[in-house]
Amino acid sequence: MKKKIIAVIGGSIVDKDIYDAAYQAGSIIAKKGYILVCGGLSGVMEAAAKGAYEHGGITIGILPGTDPKDANPFISIPIVTGMSTARNAIIARTCDIAIVINGKYGTLTEIAYCLDFGKKVFGYKTHKVKGIIRITDISELEKYL
Repeated sequence: MKKKIIAVIGGSIVDKDIYDAAYQAGSIIAKKGYILVCGGLSGVMEAAAKGAYEHGGITIGILPGTDPKDANPFISIPIVTGMSTARNAIIARTCDIAIVINGKYGTLTEIAYCLDFGKKVFGYKTHKVKGIIRITDISELEKYL
């Protein structure tokens, strides 16, 4: 049986609140036995991967460059693309569900891809886009995932 793949999407530069929220999201994903996919770099991506990794989860990083060493240390499976931000479409196609935490324009493109591809998208402190299921506390994911 295929395991659910959950994307965690967000900015590469974050404050403690956003880092902690992403870590908690990753933890929830791992505890539920799902696989985490993200952009594999810093900020929300690193925090979510760390949360999943430290709770025994599998983490996939879809990297923008061509060097797997660019992945943060909590990525189990680095996938290099050489596609820069065009990799966002791969993340959106790969996931079953997306969790968006904060972010800027790159995150906005991932939201658009996910919604266009018919994926369920949860948003925490992020862009106000029609179609996102807004949550006010990351712990709400426990009941939705």
